[in-house]
Amino acid sequence: MISSRTLAIILYDILMAILAWVGAYWLHSNLAIPSELMSRALSTLIWVVPVQALIFWHFGLYRGIWRFASLPDLKRIMKAVAIAAVSVPAILALLRYGSRIPHSVLILDPILLLLMMGGSRLAYRAWKEHKLASIVHPGSRPVLVAGAGSAADFLLRELARNPAGFHVVGLLDDSREKQGRLVQGIPVLGTLEDIASFARRMNVDDVVLALPSADHGVRKMVTDICTGAGLNVLTVPSLEDLVAGRVSVSSLRRIELDDLLGRDPVRLDNSGLHRLLTGQVVMVTGAGGSIGSELCRQIARFAPKKLVLFELSELALYALEQELAQRFPDLGMEPVIGDIKDAERVNEIMMGERPAVVFHAAAYKHVPLMETSNAWEAVRNNVLGTQIVAAAAQANGVDKFVMISTDKAVNPTSVMGASKRLAEMICQAMQRPDDTRFISVRFGNVLGSSGSVIPKFQKQIEAGGPVTVTHPDITRYFMSLSEAAQLVLQAGLMGKGGEIFVLDMGEPVKIAELARLMVQLSGMDENSMRIEYTGLRPGEKLYEELLADEETTQPTPHPKLRVALARAGDVAWYGQCMAWMTSAEHHDEFTVKKQLKAWVPEYDIHMPDVPEHRQERYGQALA
Repeated sequence: MISSRTLAIILYDILMAILAWVGAYWLHSNLAIPSELMSRALSTLIWVVPVQALIFWHFGLYRGIWRFASLPDLKRIMKAVAIAAVSVPAILALLRYGSRIPHSVLILDPILLLLMMGGSRLAYRAWKEHKLASIVHPGSRPVLVAGAGSAADFLLRELARNPAGFHVVGLLDDSREKQGRLVQGIPVLGTLEDIASFARRMNVDDVVLALPSADHGVRKMVTDICTGAGLNVLTVPSLEDLVAGRVSVSSLRRIELDDLLGRDPVRLDNSGLHRLLTGQVVMVTGAGGSIGSELCRQIARFAPKKLVLFELSELALYALEQELAQRFPDLGMEPVIGDIKDAERVNEIMMGERPAVVFHAAAYKHVPLMETSNAWEAVRNNVLGTQIVAAAAQANGVDKFVMISTDKAVNPTSVMGASKRLAEMICQAMQRPDDTRFISVRFGNVLGSSGSVIPKFQKQIEAGGPVTVTHPDITRYFMSLSEAAQLVLQAGLMGKGGEIFVLDMGEPVKIAELARLMVQLSGMDENSMRIEYTGLRPGEKLYEELLADEETTQPTPHPKLRVALARAGDVAWYGQCMAWMTSAEHHDEFTVKKQLKAWVPEYDIHMPDVPEHRQERYGQALA
């Protein structure tokens, strides 16, 4: 069945054929056709136009997409017109019209026809894209391209200029309208589900995903098909980067986990964030960490007056300062070495810099490390450190204080999770009317962050395995670093004071499936890269939650942010808690957990693999 678009193109070419034939007579007659000659021209059209239309159809002129018209399309038009230039006189001679047709008309007609048909297509393409394509370079490695849209067109044109070792032999796309069509002379062979069969048929080992704007589920489906068929999967940069000229389409790279587990772009209130950040002094604690450094990158885009980088690690602070200086040469920065538990140092910086907004990302967050002998340090850093920075912010007129929390603070089973829940409650207890607004933001695991399971899996795969997973059913929420940072900024803008914002983390991911996917992306399978289950670690639970059992949420104007209505501590509770936090005594693991249970009743102290000699101490501490 012919689509309406194809029918319109056919009718357009028929009109061009009529105009070219009449135009040839017009030029032959010095721009003034006698009535007798015009009658002869019109009488022969009933034979000329059908012959030309059949030839055009035979040469596949209606399989191409005009906005992607290129030199291969022009070549097909030239061949079709050349055949028509021979066929038309022959057929007219058989019908005994030959002697009545001026020879100049037979020469002028194909010239005009070529100019009208080829010129109109290339003019439309130039109008749409402002440049013409070039011929595909031969001799490169054959690849299939998943996608037949703008990204695929960019890729074909870029590879025409710079083959980069690849040669596209076919496209695949789920759009019915594109099936059987041509993009710059490359056929759209079938649907995305047909990739494996076409790869075998065309002896292709590589597939390029030209689907930068597609749903991540589609990309994962295509990747699963490709890895299952033993195909290498590459991807193109995002359309945003391509259009901005930051990278070229031929900058192909292997597909990464972020491409498959990533999520839809975050919609930011840019005008509101400009009011919050532009021209302001902004301070980030833990600036050298994964979340802190990404926050700094995102904040730098809004041109703050100064960005204060507060970090304990000298190496991390130096690396971040160098990066930001290169990427944002006009950014005012103040790199500060300091410990958030050092109240004098924190207050000194706050008093000197007078930040309007503080993002508090400094924390100890590695669950097993904080679970036993480091429990007291975890609580002091995550709770006392938060209170010290919050108090300094309050004392120095900071407008907003945004604390990074975690999904592990919900029904916590670890010291780290319980300490972050306690930090949330401290911020809520410190909230006063017409004062610094304290805001907490909870989210799950961040792809590629320090402490994330993904870098660990990558190292294990590079070392030849095995890949270790604690439990076959363990699940976690994941989001990209940039999305997490952007939503933290958005929550900071929306917060009025005392809220705990919960990010939409999407669907949880099984860690075992994540490990299998990473093994597949490395070009191996479970036969060559073993996955071992090692058992849950201290403080670890099978699944994370974003809300505690008794909590509810309220929606916000942003679709990816909700506000948790959680239990908060009062003034008396705050005083008692801080008295314990500031005591000079060092508390052992068991005392810390017992006191955490008193402050955070929902804290569930798990002892999955506590050695026998420690069982009695646990019993005494929790009695």
